[in-house]
Amino acid sequence: MESDDAIESPETLQTRLLELRIEHRDLDEAIQLMTVTPPEDQLLLRRLKKRKLLIKDRISLLERMLDPDPDEYA
Repeated sequence: MESDDAIESPETLQTRLLELRIEHRDLDEAIQLMTVTPPEDQLLLRRLKKRKLLIKDRISLLERMLDPDPDEYA
């Protein structure tokens, strides 16, 4: 049985990266629509923006895991 801390395969990371990119794009579209027609619920808009930033950070992390920069530690 695998633990939750096990290193994921590159294929699994690629799949997760794709899912996050789709969610990020969808959030971007929703935020743009809410900006054009300002919502009554500003809290929802702030939460969507925060979620989008969180996803962007996760995307960056996965990209670094899949393609680490060898010069970063030189």
